[in-house]
Amino acid sequence: MTGTVVSLVGGELLAPAPPQAVALATRLLDRFETPLAVLFYGSILRTGDLDGVLDFYVLTERVRPGPRGLATRLLWPDVSYHEVELDGQVLRAKVATMTLAQFRAATRGQGIDTTIWARFVQPAGLVWSANAAISDQVIEAVADAARTAARFAAALGPLEGPTEAYWSALFQETYAAEFRVEKGGRERSILSFDVARYQRLLVACWHEEGFLDIETDGPVRPVLSDANRKRLRAAWRLRRRMGRPLNYARLIKAAFTFDGAARYAAWKIERHTGMPVALTPWRERHPVLAAPGVLWRLWRQRQAQGRAQKGV
Repeated sequence: MTGTVVSLVGGELLAPAPPQAVALATRLLDRFETPLAVLFYGSILRTGDLDGVLDFYVLTERVRPGPRGLATRLLWPDVSYHEVELDGQVLRAKVATMTLAQFRAATRGQGIDTTIWARFVQPAGLVWSANAAISDQVIEAVADAARTAARFAAALGPLEGPTEAYWSALFQETYAAEFRVEKGGRERSILSFDVARYQRLLVACWHEEGFLDIETDGPVRPVLSDANRKRLRAAWRLRRRMGRPLNYARLIKAAFTFDGAARYAAWKIERHTGMPVALTPWRERHPVLAAPGVLWRLWRQRQAQGRAQKGV
């Protein structure tokens, strides 16, 4: 037997995480109100490349007060960028923040959002929690994310095929629904990191959902009635239609509420172009207003470099 979904994701979440990620998460705690748990996820969890930006979700007890909190109740999560020096190395973190209650509802597939369960069906680490009871709640929530993803994969994938075909179909659909610009084949790179892991997880989820009678290492065929398949596909069509408007709204919110946006943008520009961007206090306070001027200067600098290379 593959084991239950909770045991599979619990083993992953509680496995030792890179010590730098644990230390960084601990240093970030005092920057958030009522933190309950911190999840580490994303490509650096797989690659260990600490030169990039580490991705975290901070789950809190409640949203912050005031207008910002009202916006977060409607359009979670909040996003922020942080730079912290640890043992002489500058570590960078992009942090999404939402309440534990919001996270649990999202992983169960309540509402039209797809971003949470689609991300947390992928590997993650629980690098800090307030206590054992909170850890149990987070593990169950991530197990719910896997179950939600597996249900939609059964309806969106082929009638029969290898387990990776169902995950590939699911990830392609979620990228389209979320307005995410991904290179072709991105889902293959995710799955290839640990094909056996995704196979175990899909089989375990389908057993619990009653979609699979026997375990197999070969092709699978979900036991899904026509009515259930139509219901799941109709639910998916709604999420796909509403996914882009929802994420447009989140982008607009982030433009005005992304803490550390100017520093994050400056780091990204320098990393990808090699051209440093000077951060002034005004640019820190008004990143949206400053963006056109920064991009104009960047364009002029690249034009000047091009002319110099041609000897003009």
